[in-house]
Amino acid sequence: MKKIIQVRIFKGEKQYVAECLDLPVVTQAKTLDELTENLREAISLHLRGEDLAELDLAEDPSVLASFELEPLVHAKA
Repeated sequence: MKKIIQVRIFKGEKQYVAECLDLPVVTQAKTLDELTENLREAISLHLRGEDLAELDLAEDPSVLASFELEPLVHAKA
């Protein structure tokens, strides 16, 4: 059973986007703080009434978010 729900966070054109890798959950917001709240709510709503064992999730899974940074630009010497 998975104890961690993995999430990828990246900067879209106008907002931050969070996309779960383990669940069909995607949300967005203008700030990272707002995104965190939206993500918690979206995951909670998705899991409400679900049998976590059927989803291969532990009883109280944690969320691990990875933030994708823009590519580095190498300065020419």
